[in-house]
Amino acid sequence: MKQKISKINLLINKKYKYQLLENGFNDSDILIGKKVLESKRITMAQYTRNFENEFAKKIKAKHALMVNSGSSANLLAVFAAGNPLKKNHLKKGDEVLVPALCWSTSIWPLVQFGLKPVFVDININTLNINIDEIKKKITKKTKAILLINVLGICSDLFQIKKIAKKHKLIVIEDNCESLGSKLKNKYLGTFGNYSTFSFYYSHQITSGEGGMITCDNDKDYEILFSLRSHGWFGGTRFYSRKFKSYNRYAKKYPKLDPRYIFSNSGFNLRPTDIQAAIAHNQFKRLDKLKKMRNINRNLILNKIKSSRKWNNQFSFIEQDKNINPSWMGLVILINEKFRNKKNIFINFLDQRGVETRPIISGSFVNQPAAKLYKLNKKNEKFPIAQKVQDLGFLIGLHTSLISRRNLKLIHDSFYEIDKL
Repeated sequence: MKQKISKINLLINKKYKYQLLENGFNDSDILIGKKVLESKRITMAQYTRNFENEFAKKIKAKHALMVNSGSSANLLAVFAAGNPLKKNHLKKGDEVLVPALCWSTSIWPLVQFGLKPVFVDININTLNINIDEIKKKITKKTKAILLINVLGICSDLFQIKKIAKKHKLIVIEDNCESLGSKLKNKYLGTFGNYSTFSFYYSHQITSGEGGMITCDNDKDYEILFSLRSHGWFGGTRFYSRKFKSYNRYAKKYPKLDPRYIFSNSGFNLRPTDIQAAIAHNQFKRLDKLKKMRNINRNLILNKIKSSRKWNNQFSFIEQDKNINPSWMGLVILINEKFRNKKNIFINFLDQRGVETRPIISGSFVNQPAAKLYKLNKKNEKFPIAQKVQDLGFLIGLHTSLISRRNLKLIHDSFYEIDKL
């Protein structure tokens, strides 16, 4: 079995010598997935429940609900915040503040529900939403803030929570890129009314696909639970008896089969037990994986900055002293004087075998889909998000010690920017 796994790993991403993530699954991950498959019980069941319980326990959230992706977690968060069973729920036309530097499926659930995204510029030191800009953008129509914790770091979430409390705003915390990070010893992903996580490949842990949503309110959890699976209480037969409303619905509708009660609208966003088993297995190693990514980050930075060729060609994002980051990637901003060479440089890195990604999607107002749906009707400018798009990119941080060969590859490739 181990030989087969090794052969599979050799075939993955042969194009890149330095990938976003190398060997994202170890042998035990593959074997636990195989065990679930051989059980012939692969749909959501005991492995999913075990993972949800351990996840909530570790990050100190009251409830955790696994879904099939981080994008689905964002979808559930928005539709739960706007569900009629929730007191003071979001309504169509309400405004939601969103950082301009964002991912598409942070935005689209808002649009799909009928909410109005209002973009806010970011802080160049954190890549996260600018708190001073939040204060300027709040109006009587503002009903929520959607936060995105970028690549392992965040804004001052304690201050944002105070602002939200003052203005009675719902907080949705997209923590898909920052599992394991802490702010003043409190895990990111526990600050929002709803907080979301992703287990996509190259994230802090991976099951290929998969996600999680957490909350601390019992009613919110019940709504999330129903929405995840068709709005179907019968579909929650492994969990449903913990909900008081389960018996209430059964008594109120005695002619209905209690296994098939639809109490709400819904989706099918359930994970498989294979995903849960693999993600749970990796979750047990989260602290070790986090430590190794940090070690590799420091090795890469030291290699670049200690070079005799170093002349501030690049700058890097450093964490605030109050943040204990769980890095997802290494953010790099090229020097302003190389702005016009940025695309040439990225293509060069690709040819050299160094895989790169933009910082999320850049300033989202530039995307054709944002123009299609007229998300920025006033044609507002977001200079800091634009700067990050124009100058920024990221490379991966691996979960095993980076080789000398790859350190040299990165160093030599990066310093070619002076010659392009």
